[in-house]
Amino acid sequence: MKLRRLILFLALASFSSVGQTGAATTEADFDEIFELLRKNLAGATAAELERAAVRGMINELYPLVSVVTNGPPTVSTNAGVLAATRILEGAYGYLRVGQVAAGVDKEFAAALKRLASTNKLKGLVLDLRFGGGHDYEAAMALADLFFPTRRALIDYGEGTKYASAKTDAISLPMAILINHQTLGAAEALAGVLRRSDVGLLIGTNTAGQANISQEFTLKNGQRLRIATVPVKVADGQVIGRAGLTPDIAVEVSAGEERSYLEDAYRLPPDHLAVSGLLTNPIAGTNRLTRRRISEAELVRMQREGFDLEPEIITGREAGPARPPVITDPALARAIDLLKGLSVVQKFRSF
Repeated sequence: MKLRRLILFLALASFSSVGQTGAATTEADFDEIFELLRKNLAGATAAELERAAVRGMINELYPLVSVVTNGPPTVSTNAGVLAATRILEGAYGYLRVGQVAAGVDKEFAAALKRLASTNKLKGLVLDLRFGGGHDYEAAMALADLFFPTRRALIDYGEGTKYASAKTDAISLPMAILINHQTLGAAEALAGVLRRSDVGLLIGTNTAGQANISQEFTLKNGQRLRIATVPVKVADGQVIGRAGLTPDIAVEVSAGEERSYLEDAYRLPPDHLAVSGLLTNPIAGTNRLTRRRISEAELVRMQREGFDLEPEIITGREAGPARPPVITDPALARAIDLLKGLSVVQKFRSF
């Protein structure tokens, strides 16, 4: 009976937390609330109260506890673990990891080698926004690329895993982009790199879901997934439920951030209208008013992977040529940071 009362109390806490009086309700005496419900909740049966209690408990403890659907198991695939790679500003490698899965370290190393073969890189941007996965061994393998000497990286329930000594470790300055939906193995990867001082975090707090989970089969056939082991990074630090805190906070809505992943140079409609890149109302025509781009700029933009089609300029209205500007707020801050580090390094070399 005491356990059921505790579960019901959790349900009430979860339900009331969405209201204005949630904080006050969760601090109230349980026996008082329980008696009031038992005597006054019209039409409620014991079974209904128990079901509500279970739902409330799972909701309150999510994502540490969740019900797994009974659908067919997901087929594991390595396709698309690297969602995007390109050169930015002519000297900064950009690699976005969509899923931390087996083989991501090899794909990352190969992609970086391709980028470095045509450009002298001054820094890296590792984009882990919306990144996920539950393969912590793969996270360790990718992190290992950045360490020249043996040192503790991660512990995901099998003891501490160490970086291997190597002479070809990646040593470029790095900025790591994160957001509220950076979770699981991607979150652990960000934690290893930050807490080992490999790179700085830019964006918003991560999801706080770096845990090893175990599934338990219930009597009704459903499976309950419970986070049983917290993942530890670097020198044994646990990533708490609040997630990793960025070094440089950049607040962007999830919807906007997804659109920036598709086009880091995207201009909002109001800006387009002001700048004359939409239809020209004065000229009374539906033609796009676009600026001219020099041949040298076209070559540079193509090398950096920029979509040229929207920016090909024709017509007498065209203004002076301008290089594309990164409008993705987090990415722009990352490039500014790496540029600053490059200047500092150059200054120290004198």
